[in-house]
Amino acid sequence: MGFFEKLLRHKPVEVLQAEAGKRGDFRRVLGLWQLTAIGIGGIIGVGVFVLAGKQAAINAGPAVAISFLIAGIASAAAALCYAEFAGMIPVTGSAYTYGYAVLGELAAWLIGWDLLLEYALIVAVVAIGWSGYVQSALTSMGIHIPVWAQGAIGTGEGHVFNIIAALVTLGVAALLIFRTEWGARFNTLVVAIKVAAVALVIGIGAFYVKPSNWVPFIPAHVIGPDGVGHFGFQGVAAAAAVVFFAVFGYDTLTTAAEESKNPQRDLPRAVLLSLGISMAMYLAVSMVLTGIAHYSTLNTDAPVADAFKGLGLHWVALTVSVSAVFGLISVLFAFMLGATRIWYALSRDGLLPGWFAHVHPRYGTPHRPTVVLGVFTALVAGLLPIEEVAKLVNIGVLSAFIVICTSVIILRKRKPDLHRSFRTPLVPLVPLIGIAFSIWLLAELPLITWKVFLIWVSIGMVIYVLYGMHHSKLEKQG
Repeated sequence: MGFFEKLLRHKPVEVLQAEAGKRGDFRRVLGLWQLTAIGIGGIIGVGVFVLAGKQAAINAGPAVAISFLIAGIASAAAALCYAEFAGMIPVTGSAYTYGYAVLGELAAWLIGWDLLLEYALIVAVVAIGWSGYVQSALTSMGIHIPVWAQGAIGTGEGHVFNIIAALVTLGVAALLIFRTEWGARFNTLVVAIKVAAVALVIGIGAFYVKPSNWVPFIPAHVIGPDGVGHFGFQGVAAAAAVVFFAVFGYDTLTTAAEESKNPQRDLPRAVLLSLGISMAMYLAVSMVLTGIAHYSTLNTDAPVADAFKGLGLHWVALTVSVSAVFGLISVLFAFMLGATRIWYALSRDGLLPGWFAHVHPRYGTPHRPTVVLGVFTALVAGLLPIEEVAKLVNIGVLSAFIVICTSVIILRKRKPDLHRSFRTPLVPLVPLIGIAFSIWLLAELPLITWKVFLIWVSIGMVIYVLYGMHHSKLEKQG
């Protein structure tokens, strides 16, 4: 087999489907609602507690609900494509595995390699944000941790290492090492608390809505002191680009395909349920929040809590703040799970050392990549400022969306009669919508993100050419 033929070799879908029913690497312990909770846990986070208010104040006004709707349509296009593959190829690895089946080994390796970094960095970003919430709560109770342990160098005088951010990532990693169902049950509980808090915001806030706060619904376009345009439909679109990053996360649940009790039935349902439930909450919170407080007052670090403080409902504000602290743990859980399962899949296929492709003899989890990723994310979260880490995320997820949407179109042409437990509607229109939105958002990412992406991809290419290509299971099969 020639060099270029090796780059394009792929795993036939039929082989993956046959192997899926025989694999016993993991214990099948996750049901529909536990999978859905992983998806909701990955989606609902700072988007509902922070971004809705901030983007209303900065870009869209009350029409931030339209921004979420636009972002939701774009994300739904990709979600429908994920659902088709999740039901058709219920194998650990998500976009990496799907790309392997359709686009070939090199494309699969690059998307898996990129998602490995992206998911790990998302864990670090959320951990740093979580640390800020916890330190604020501790300070309000008169508890102060040493100055050196309050943050990374450059985030404040005397800061050296963000100890709380590092500890929470190590804690989530430990949770994932023990039995998957234990972590899933804990995650489901945390998600339930988060959903209950959002329901409280909607239910209580609905009684305090002033329709006058929604007028004008789309404020007139103005040029701010920074020279940037705000409001008008341009502002709505700008807000949509920002909040889009709050409406994915469902992709993490597809990495747990081999831990699902009934993956072909439950994975597509969980993908669509998690996004549908999350979008309903985002839209409702956006309308209630801009209804109980004028959008111009919402540019704060905790806009939902502050809006209820303004109504004199301090107990609601406290409940929201506490729920936000607990809720972010579920985001950590979802993306850490996704990263470890992708690493496991890469190693099982021979593209990374097979030493990582072993499950714990007692707990049935991929403990080796989990330990490494736990330590890596702890160091990143402890040593780097949140702004620097946040600049690096999202390019991998958007690239994965393009791979998934493209693969659906190709496979429909290549193998139209292949059994699919769920079929993406309106192909190729729906996948093309997902591709178009992803390309648009990729163009909006800062230059530093592209630089780091190219460096990481270059490292990945070197590893693949020197190691992965020659140790691939397909290479050994001839």
